[in-house]
Amino acid sequence: MSVVPDTYERIELASPETIRGFDLRRLPDAFYENPFPFYHRMRRDTPVRRMPDGSILLTRHADLDRIYRDTKTFSSDKKIEFKPKFGDSLLYEHHTTSLVFSDPPLHTRVRRAIVGALAPRALKPLEPQVERIVDSLIADIEPGSEFDAVEQFAIHLPIEIISDLLCVPRNEREPLRGWSLAILGALEPEIPKEKFEWGNRAVEEFLVYLKELVARRRAEMTPSDDDILSRLIRDVDAEDGLMHEELLHSCIFILNAGHETTTNLIASGVNMLCDMPETTAMLNDDPSLWPVAIEEILRLESPNQLGNRRAVEAFEIDGERFDAGTQITLCIGAANRDPAVFENPDSFRLDRGRFTHFAFAGGPHLCAGMTVARIEGRIALSKIFSAFPHLRRTRPAVRSRRARFRGFDHLPMRALA
Repeated sequence: MSVVPDTYERIELASPETIRGFDLRRLPDAFYENPFPFYHRMRRDTPVRRMPDGSILLTRHADLDRIYRDTKTFSSDKKIEFKPKFGDSLLYEHHTTSLVFSDPPLHTRVRRAIVGALAPRALKPLEPQVERIVDSLIADIEPGSEFDAVEQFAIHLPIEIISDLLCVPRNEREPLRGWSLAILGALEPEIPKEKFEWGNRAVEEFLVYLKELVARRRAEMTPSDDDILSRLIRDVDAEDGLMHEELLHSCIFILNAGHETTTNLIASGVNMLCDMPETTAMLNDDPSLWPVAIEEILRLESPNQLGNRRAVEAFEIDGERFDAGTQITLCIGAANRDPAVFENPDSFRLDRGRFTHFAFAGGPHLCAGMTVARIEGRIALSKIFSAFPHLRRTRPAVRSRRARFRGFDHLPMRALA
């Protein structure tokens, strides 16, 4: 198979002047629209870049791969990093209890409790459910009409699926996205006071709701129930199991991680492929190519653009020594477009073969929910481009002003068959 003829986009290098003094806490407007010129310049000129706050930013694929694998030297625990940012707050309590921001033994306990329910074999029955939801969403889009691909399509499927997996009743799901945006928004490199307060309120309200949900599920569950919430509740009762508060915060994490990043994956796929008619025609002619397309979307527009680690031992990169305690930002968006690994890294290709991207992180923290995300992304995008193969934007998309999570607030489209 040849390279798909209509590539996604061509990225130019940002000028040296543009990235002089680059600071993740004070980003220019142009960065939110398109961070890749900044990433490309830094990866080429300063791949190990010191930030004004003393941390370092890494942009090469090889450096991220090393750090994801070396859990002895590099910790995911965020207690030290988050204390000055969040203080003694519910946001601090939540984010330092999260699966993604913890080390063993907490990480081991939480991952053990949920990984079986999210294994590919266990999720096979999920596909017909995803198909039914997507079919219903598409049926609500009138051919030829204008619709918002975020508000009317991308956000709904992930919320419904992860809520089903955690036994959240349908009539109780409305607050979930608002809580999620508030809690995840607090992870941006810099947050104003009002967003900090919004995030704390969201954690508080989420915990109140989950205490009631868990109590109801505990009273109703049977020994044969194998959903994620039942697994977590049983783990609380097991020797060396989760504490009750860890269970509640794990539910918040799963609900947030299970829908926000997948929403961004689906919206980014719509935005990307609507400009690639030859590619969408190829995918519609041969649906077996969709899994490859999903990996390219994940690589090119990783829903999660940044990760973090803290060095617990001194280490070296390129002969430069860094002390224990160094805070490290892993630039997933840059590593996934590293020309040392990916030929024509800014091009969308269906003939790349096997490759390793970091859209789902790596090492022991490889995303436990990646199979769910891939299933949802593949079914959602294949069905909407089958129904409306000539989808087109009616107005410019509105990007979310976030550095860590790359997605859209609005994506106005015309449903053209």
